[in-house]
Amino acid sequence: MEKLALKTPDITAQNVDKVAQLFPNCITESRDWQGKLVRAIDFDQLQQELSPILIDGISESYRLDWPGQKRCVVKANEPTTKTLRPCREESVNFDETKNIFIEGNNLDALKLIQESYLSGIDLIYIDPPYNTGSDLLYNDYFAEDKEAFQELTGQRDDEGNRLMSNMASYGRFHSDWLSMLYPRLRLARNLLRDTGLILVSIDDHELPNATKLCELAFGPQNYVATLVWEKGRKNDARLFSVGHEYILVFAKSLAALKAAKTLWREEKPGAREIWEKFVELRSRFGEDYKTIEIGLQKWFAELPKSHPSKKWSRYKRVDKNGPWRDRDISWPGGDGPRYEVLHDKTELPCKIPEPGWRFATPEEMQRQIKLGLVEFREDHTEPPFRKAHIRPIPEELEDEPLDDEAEEAQTEDEFATQVRGSYFYKQSQVAVKYLRKLMGAKVFDNPKDHFELARLFDYVTNSKADARVLDFFAGSASTAQAVMQLNRQDGGRRQFILVQLPEVLDPSKKSQKAAAKFCEQMGKPGTIAEIAKERIRRAGKEVAQSSADIGFRVLKIDTSNMNDVYYAPDVATQENLLGQVDNIRPDRTPEDLLFQLLIDWGLDLSLRIGEEIIAGKKVYFIDGNVLAACFDTEISEELVKELAKRKPLRAVFRDASYKSDSVKINADQIFKLLSPQTEVRSI
Repeated sequence: MEKLALKTPDITAQNVDKVAQLFPNCITESRDWQGKLVRAIDFDQLQQELSPILIDGISESYRLDWPGQKRCVVKANEPTTKTLRPCREESVNFDETKNIFIEGNNLDALKLIQESYLSGIDLIYIDPPYNTGSDLLYNDYFAEDKEAFQELTGQRDDEGNRLMSNMASYGRFHSDWLSMLYPRLRLARNLLRDTGLILVSIDDHELPNATKLCELAFGPQNYVATLVWEKGRKNDARLFSVGHEYILVFAKSLAALKAAKTLWREEKPGAREIWEKFVELRSRFGEDYKTIEIGLQKWFAELPKSHPSKKWSRYKRVDKNGPWRDRDISWPGGDGPRYEVLHDKTELPCKIPEPGWRFATPEEMQRQIKLGLVEFREDHTEPPFRKAHIRPIPEELEDEPLDDEAEEAQTEDEFATQVRGSYFYKQSQVAVKYLRKLMGAKVFDNPKDHFELARLFDYVTNSKADARVLDFFAGSASTAQAVMQLNRQDGGRRQFILVQLPEVLDPSKKSQKAAAKFCEQMGKPGTIAEIAKERIRRAGKEVAQSSADIGFRVLKIDTSNMNDVYYAPDVATQENLLGQVDNIRPDRTPEDLLFQLLIDWGLDLSLRIGEEIIAGKKVYFIDGNVLAACFDTEISEELVKELAKRKPLRAVFRDASYKSDSVKINADQIFKLLSPQTEVRSI
């Protein structure tokens, strides 16, 4: 029980908390008038957050600093005019799927999806470049011509200067890596739900900096854990075999997780098989629980030592709620309540455990007894014990302390559970061999194990069936397959959003030769993005017989659909103005414009798209009546009236496509009369 503060609120502390919610990187440490360390605001950082230009002048404080940090703030905050163009021919089940694959620079992608998925992502998993001296290929620009292509492939920067890899011998080795990752983490944080999490895979090269960077982006108070993934021993090592990697776990708000009483548990391996054996025996022997016990114990004895159920052979007793084991009925830590509990047979007071009873009152003890969750011994000379079922019923876990034996059940399908440790082992060659078999070539040297990722995703999302997972360093697309694998296992409706740069493969490099050849054989451009998309297609075929969503919409980052004059009317001249009566670039399709609208209005990029012909014109309807859009020319009042009668929430037309100026003028009035709630816009 919390004690009364007996003092007025600390307004300063409250204001600092409010700033921390918006800008966790602006929180530092300082000393109050008593010399006590307290949280304070870094006003230099806050000033930079609220300014579109670089601010000079940095005061000393405890924080992570590197050359270019302030530029990162500007980079993350500045808007983009780029857009996402749908690519149906590279997609799978475009019209029905809820999954998204974005091809392009992930910094642009994160900006473009800010409104559509603001506070809508349950889990972010990224496996960014580990900065080992040759893998930092992300530059903040988009390629559309030969020179820009050279920039994208790392040959030149946007000023035409030749680029080299981020070699360890360079003075900006760590700074460049930090400057690449930091703005992306800042934008990613906005996308997470209050109870959302980010998992960041990293190795020894940048673990300290990655930890500090996540603290800067998410706040040190939201650190959850650092997991160690052991992948195998390297026998050719001279000193120590460093065969592990790390996964940093940060919450958007650890306070929100605690307020939601979040408890992560995973099903104990082998528990399901025990229940299935119980069901089989019950079908044969009915309510003869003693005979079922004998059959279950015989089954345990005959199991090989390697069987996962063997570990849980303590669940050898049986009652109407299934197999159970005994557990302590005493108060944890001692000094618990002491009262009389009469034995069910001798009707004499049972021996009281030295630490006292587990239940605070005699009434609660009696309630547990009536539920059948307390088992008495042969007589009253020993305390009874509590039951722990392999499939716990909710009542046996009410007010359960969070200790190593804590278990939680919310539905009848849940089994005995356990908390995960921060260390786990899975040999890396398992994933390498699997992907080689799936793709028919060794297209990636170190793909992440999608089975292990699926297990981890399921754990930190509490098996949420409709969780949305984002990976903006998609690589080999292990995240997509992990999500599909989970949906295959439990019939869930989880969705993935992947982002991958079309990083060009170099066939002259031994490590990329097989991947480049693989793309050539497919008749596709030799990029990592192409391999990732093909991996998702092939992985989808493995789960095609299940209810899992195996499709994905491919969206490609490109320059704006609108011409230059649209954004900067001042650049128009008498010579080029007549040629730009239409605001829209001539190479753009109606679907290109449609996705621009989804972005601008902050609508889900996976919403269903419908088409109808009204008054001879094609009209797009997004998710029923969420948005109606017509991009055809010669729009008539008849079309406007028919569309207004549908009462969509939003309606959009091309600015230059009305049949006459009078139709354009009357369109607003028609909607105000027939559908006043509709928001009408033109592009």
